[in-house]
Parts: sequence; C-alpha cells; structure tokens
Amino acid sequence: MSWRGTGVLMATVLAVAPAWGLDLAPLWDFGNPASSEQRFAEALKTAQGDDALVLRTQVARTWGLRKDFDRCRDLLRQMEPLPAGIGAEPRVRHALETGRCWISATHSLAQRTEPARHAAREAYALAIALAREARLDDLAVDALHMMAFVDEAPADQLRWTQQALALAQASSLPAARAWQASLLHNIGMAHKQQGRFNDALDAFSAAVKLREAAGQADRAHVAHWMVAWTLRAMGRVDEALAIQHGLESRADAAGRPDPHVFDELALLYRARGQDDRADPYVTKARALRGG
Repeated sequence: MSWRGTGVLMATVLAVAPAWGLDLAPLWDFGNPASSEQRFAEALKTAQGDDALVLRTQVARTWGLRKDFDRCRDLLRQMEPLPAGIGAEPRVRHALETGRCWISATHSLAQRTEPARHAAREAYALAIALAREARLDDLAVDALHMMAFVDEAPADQLRWTQQALALAQASSLPAARAWQASLLHNIGMAHKQQGRFNDALDAFSAAVKLREAAGQADRAHVAHWMVAWTLRAMGRVDEALAIQHGLESRADAAGRPDPHVFDELALLYRARGQDDRADPYVTKARALRGG
C-alpha cells in the first residue's frame, strides 16, 4: 500500500549515515535489494570484526525485503552465537534484523501469526534495550518504530511511535533526529485512523515543516498532500483545494504530474457538487495510471 493508503503505518527507510562505525547508506538501494546484496558481498571481502558482522546482517535484510524470510532467518542463525567481545552495533543490528524477519511491512497478514509476533517482539525488545544501553539512538528509534508492525491496534501503534519520536527529538545524533518527520507521518496516520483529525493535522503539519527545512522536496510534497487529505476529512474543502492545486501546479511544472493529487481534486470538487470540474481529474488520473 502506498503512503496515501489509510490505516497503515508507513515503513520508512532512512539513508542517514550513523555517528559510528560503518556507513551503510552508500551500499543500500532499498528499491533493489539484490544489487544491495552484491555491494555488501563486495564490501565483505575486505571488512573485518564488527564491520563484517554488520554487513552480514544487512545481507540478511536484503532477503527479507525480497520476502524470502526463511533465507533471512537462516543467514542470521548462521551468525549465532555472536562472538564474545564484539561491539554493540552488530548485536543491535542482529536483533533488529531478526525481528524484521518475523514481522515487518513486507509480511502478509497470513504470515503475521501469534508465534511470529512473539518472536518479533522479543527480538525488537532486545534491540531496543541494547541500543539504548549503547546510546545507538537511531537504531533504538528504528526498533521502536518496528514494534508498531507487531502491535497493530491503533492505540499500541501510536504508543510505540510516540516513544520513538520522543527518543528522536531528545537525541543529539543526526541519524536519530532524521527520523522525526517520518514518525510524525505515522503518528498522523494513527490519529486519523482513530478519527482524531485535529491531532492528525498537527502531526502532518509538523512533518511538513521538517521536510521543508531539510530541503526534501519530494517528501514535502507527500507531507502537504497528507495535510490536505486530512482537511478534506474535516470538511475543510476550500483549504484542501488550495493545497492540492498548489501541489498540482508544482508537480506539473516539474514534469511529474501526480495522479494522487488528481484523485483528491476529483473528490474535493465532488464534495462541492461540481462534477463538471471533478470529471477531468478522474480522466487525468486514469490516463497516468494507464487505465
């Protein structure tokens, strides 16, 4: 489901260099885990100690992203028992990726069994504890945000995500602080799912400010869309229209028209009883999707 789907927290990948150890960001292409695996394998040829162990956890993660969870788990089991005397980062990452092999955004509903949830919860809890102890804040934030995929009741999702946001806001590590906008997005989604539109609007609006301050144009586009989407749910149609038309203009100027913006414009004009203005947007959205 896309970021514009309802009732589902967005799994967010942050390509931010950590404040310690190996920089994984240049090796990752989350849209192409197979090519990422090749880069990790190449890096492993010369890596030693903790770096080699961290790379092995990331190789396992590439298989989880490809939905081969058995292979992911097998690769992580091959690392056990972890060598004595290793640093905190490989231990945290091993626990974190073990959790992701059991429950993540890529798992189907059928795969999210109670035994799987139990295994994931234990692994993520270990990752959180180890990361907090070692002050690896961005990994602790990552593990906290993954707990929202284990405990899927809206109140539980909100609780875990708020804990992750509090840690990200309090941290001095840029890699941890970089999580804030994504977590605010997820908090907004959880509030909206529970019908708390004012709280959702506050969260999405805060995400807009962070995205714009960071110069993240594409993600700011998404954040503005979420604000307008919430305003429509609140019946504030004119405000939502103004935002969506702004997004439409900027996307068209960039040569990247957005069918999701057209979808919302159609719904907004229908809410005003202006089907004659809604219909062209339905046609535009359908054309972009090849329908």
